[in-house]
Amino acid sequence: MGNHPRFGPAGTPYAFKLLKKPIAELPHFLCAEGLDALEYQASRWGQTTQMKRENAEKLGQNARANDVWLGMHGSYFINLIGNKTVAEASKRRLLACATAAHWMKAHCVVFHPGFYMRRSPREALDALIKVMNQVVEIMQSRGVKVKLAPETTGRISQLGSLDEVLTICERVEQTELVIDWAHIYARTHGSLRTSSDFAKIIDMIETRLGTDAAKNLHCHFTRMEFSKKGEVRHHVLDEITYGPEFRDFARVIVEFGLTPVVICESPLLDVDAKKMQNILYREMEKGKR
Repeated sequence: MGNHPRFGPAGTPYAFKLLKKPIAELPHFLCAEGLDALEYQASRWGQTTQMKRENAEKLGQNARANDVWLGMHGSYFINLIGNKTVAEASKRRLLACATAAHWMKAHCVVFHPGFYMRRSPREALDALIKVMNQVVEIMQSRGVKVKLAPETTGRISQLGSLDEVLTICERVEQTELVIDWAHIYARTHGSLRTSSDFAKIIDMIETRLGTDAAKNLHCHFTRMEFSKKGEVRHHVLDEITYGPEFRDFARVIVEFGLTPVVICESPLLDVDAKKMQNILYREMEKGKR
């Protein structure tokens, strides 16, 4: 992913929307802000690509020209382990996103795998892996090379615990781990309280997926409100009542020499991305003393 940590928004910042410019110009906007990552949001896409190929290619070209790491968040309407009709529609949604991401030359398509429903977690995971292998086989037959990136999820009804996402990446080709720290925080009812809590997860990733997966981690960060069912809503970085605390993760980045892509999912997408970047820079300066 690069030789330095990268920061950017999950989608289009409010200030860019006010400019009413084409999405292809967003990488230049982010570069001017000092940001160098972007997760394009295809979160409401249906079963066909909802972006012209020429526009996808232009976005990718501009991202590379401005040294902005580019990924995509796939449709929220994906449940690969629903009933047959839902699962087939979900496969088409994921394939549509992967196709457009391939046009962009994006690094990956992030997605939420699905819900346990009436299955046990083990049964649901086995069923998901079978479907994902089918999706990857179709992608490979079409020459679609982008990676699928299952994300840790924030609600206990969703498949997507840390162990489950690690297992998916172990058992399915062409996949990449995405850690949503706020989702882990919510799903485990506030477990990320210290730097050592973050470090334990980094160690687990390295043990199971290797050093590169841990060092070049693709992750999401925001403060999160949660209930006994998990995720409730995202909060801005200044709302310190809510966790997790980015400084704790920043210290682990410095201590372990990580070069992650950190995608900001707070309501202040680019503003809080810059705040996290500056927190990390201050921790890096402390490390030099």
